[in-house]
Amino acid sequence: MSEKQRLSDISWKKWGPYVSNREWGLVREDYSESGDAWNYTTHDTAESKSYRWGEEGICGICDDLQQLVFSIGFWNKKDKMVKERFFGLTNGQGNHGEDVKEYFYYLDSTPSHSYMKMLYKYPQNAFPYEDLLKTNAERNKKEPEYELIDTGIFDRNEYFDLFIEYAKESAHDILIKLTIINKSKNEAPIVILPTVWFRNTWKWGSDNYKPQLDSEDAQHIAINHKNIEIKNVYARQSLKTLFCDNETNTEKLYQSPNESKYCKDGINEFVINGNSQVVNPQCTGTKASFLLDEMLQAGESKIFEFRMTDKDLKDPFADFNDVFDLRKKEADEFYAEIQKGIESEDERLVQRQAFAGMLWNKMFYHYNVEKWLKGDPAEMPPPRSREKIRNYDWKHLNNEHIISMPDKWEYPWYATWDLAFHTISFSLIDPEFAKHQLKLFLFEWYMHPNGQLPAYEWNFSDVNPPVHAWAVFRVFKIDEYIKGKPDIEFLESAFQKLLMNFTWWVNKKDNNGNNIFEGGFLGLDNIGVFDRNTTLPNGEQLEQSDGTSWMAMFALNMMRIALELALYNKVYEEMAMKFFEHFLSIANSLDNMGDENFSLWDQEDEFFYDAISSNDGNHMYLRLRTIVGLIPMFAVEVIDDEMIENLPNFKKRMKWILENKPELASLVSRWEVKGQDSKHLLSLLRGHRLKRLLKRMLNPEEFLSEYGVRALSKEYEQNPYTLNLNGADYCVQYTPAESDSSLFGGNSNWRGPIWFPINFLIIESLQRFFFYYSPDFLVEYPTGSGNYSNLDQIADALSKRLSKIFLMDENGKRPVNGQYEGFQTDPDFKDYILFYEYFHGDNGRGVGASHQTGWTGLIAKILQPRFSKKEIAESETEMPGEVKR
Repeated sequence: MSEKQRLSDISWKKWGPYVSNREWGLVREDYSESGDAWNYTTHDTAESKSYRWGEEGICGICDDLQQLVFSIGFWNKKDKMVKERFFGLTNGQGNHGEDVKEYFYYLDSTPSHSYMKMLYKYPQNAFPYEDLLKTNAERNKKEPEYELIDTGIFDRNEYFDLFIEYAKESAHDILIKLTIINKSKNEAPIVILPTVWFRNTWKWGSDNYKPQLDSEDAQHIAINHKNIEIKNVYARQSLKTLFCDNETNTEKLYQSPNESKYCKDGINEFVINGNSQVVNPQCTGTKASFLLDEMLQAGESKIFEFRMTDKDLKDPFADFNDVFDLRKKEADEFYAEIQKGIESEDERLVQRQAFAGMLWNKMFYHYNVEKWLKGDPAEMPPPRSREKIRNYDWKHLNNEHIISMPDKWEYPWYATWDLAFHTISFSLIDPEFAKHQLKLFLFEWYMHPNGQLPAYEWNFSDVNPPVHAWAVFRVFKIDEYIKGKPDIEFLESAFQKLLMNFTWWVNKKDNNGNNIFEGGFLGLDNIGVFDRNTTLPNGEQLEQSDGTSWMAMFALNMMRIALELALYNKVYEEMAMKFFEHFLSIANSLDNMGDENFSLWDQEDEFFYDAISSNDGNHMYLRLRTIVGLIPMFAVEVIDDEMIENLPNFKKRMKWILENKPELASLVSRWEVKGQDSKHLLSLLRGHRLKRLLKRMLNPEEFLSEYGVRALSKEYEQNPYTLNLNGADYCVQYTPAESDSSLFGGNSNWRGPIWFPINFLIIESLQRFFFYYSPDFLVEYPTGSGNYSNLDQIADALSKRLSKIFLMDENGKRPVNGQYEGFQTDPDFKDYILFYEYFHGDNGRGVGASHQTGWTGLIAKILQPRFSKKEIAESETEMPGEVKR
């Protein structure tokens, strides 16, 4: 069975890498009185505490309801604890926010997880927990983070490369290979603990069924669970099996008697301290490990094999190598087809690891807010303060699905606008999963009854940019191209729910009823002069050009979906007209606010700015040039004349508006003038404004970096923007990497770095404008160079700049790897890619969450070859964002 065939069989996705890299320090595990999630569960208490909502592990796999988990623990005989989870700093411990302090790499995965591979670099000396905590605490925001490599622990190559591979023989038969390589010049010991356990679902009082693990020999663990098909775990090598229970050690953590004699940390305690009283001599429990105690000589490599299966096997490893070889071959064949047209081996390597990172960062996410607020029947009731704690107004939210995470350590919870971008890359390899992810958040147990989409676990009520209609239509068209037929059912069902979300925006985020939308920080954290969620002291209103532009984009996306649906059901022509008119109203408001017709387009600077409106009707620009002023470019749609002719009611209504409301029609960029190939353009930007925005965006002294478009003009590096408002002084300076401010937590920065989602939308918008304008529409690129390019060429050039972040340069170095020479030149590091959260605005190095393949996984889409003109014509519209070849 090929990988393509497997994707049509949902059972092959029953098991996958759905285990979090961190469950400690999360909101849903926080039952404190104050809501101090970071300190209620910590890294050091995690080994002894049984979680309520999920499980964590290193390179773990589980079923899609996380009833049974497999992961591997390690001990180098020098650490204070078994390495069962990745270490990192909390938001308060890191000088730039939370941050994982380990090196691990996702190297491969098929969409069905029939084959997966990752690498963990495990130090042979005592892990520098205290050094990392102490040194980072001593550093201020102006200094870089103190990383694991800075401690010197890798200086003499005293570490193990741990390669973990999975291959499925069938949907419920999983082979596991662990390859350990001693990279040092000395022999080194390692204890290996392949571990299987049940998520504790029996303690909370809702379901008292308690499954069981047991063993009669050192190479076999039996699984007894009424809902799990897998019944056996085999080890080719093992000294013995160790058993305990997945129960909290309350005596250790809270000085109260234990309910279980053999607690969650029993195996750790036995291995570290030799305490045999804490593991069950009867070899039964709800958590069990094989024990392997190995010594590896200098440079030696050893392979260890395990198997989880629904079969009773006399020789479980007879076909082991054959299955692995076949699954790896099928994975290569699957990606060979995906990567047709990518001639560069390095580009193929980067793209395949980007896909791997996205697939490994799928996670079982479980959170029932009402149960979390009220507490469980068998537990003590939560404190009264929880009645008004975070997310108390999201009682309907009940999530229990496999969801794409930004990354499973720093962000082991979904971020809704991140996920919209994830689906674009997923659609290339698994369009069904992409569609399901988009529909998931429109379901009634995710979307609020009022139509709001949940933002993220720390505050579901925060507001993210409304990009889901855009993602729905993009995924719909990619899916149509791949499969050769449109999934109208998906598009129609998503559209119906998106109507609710659009209505929520109109009712909740247009405070003055003037089609100018606020929205708060809108996912851009500290990009503003001040926290854009702040209520201003004298009742002033922040009028956001990005909030309004996102809504214009939303209206056009909804109009485009309605037009597509109208080709199958004429009823949708009326909906398309509604969104066309709504777009016109938003465009009108952007240029004509209030009685004085104040515009968010500053004629003097020729740029879009946020503005502050006072109660007396006065307006003041916040003349800070950020990507907020570029977001109006995203509200652009190109409609083929043939489609308009096929929708006579839409055409008739549109004609009436153009004739009877000329003041609105004039705002729509050249709708009445057909562009190349008889196309119509809807946009917030007429040609002049587009060129003026591009003049700034393509200026190396402002937004244009060698590696993409910066979030803030570089002009403010030497000339910071200052503002005095209501007696308070504000200053914004260009900071190309880590944030130097604690605004909005301080763990991300929009004051200079390069962010992939915004760059992707810029590229896509330029390509859409090019579809309308002829190639003769030229813009100076770069600004000041005297050279001119058309919009398609500029979009292609920006794609190449983004790709340069990851690809080897002429010196064999990757900008993403930054200042560390070992990462750049060491053959054991240089070809393993971390994708990061965002990138240094001047040199392209990775910044922020190191393992956030998430929306940075868009690099996989950007590296994908563009379609031919014939393919474009057949699929009606090109899929922007790929490097032109």
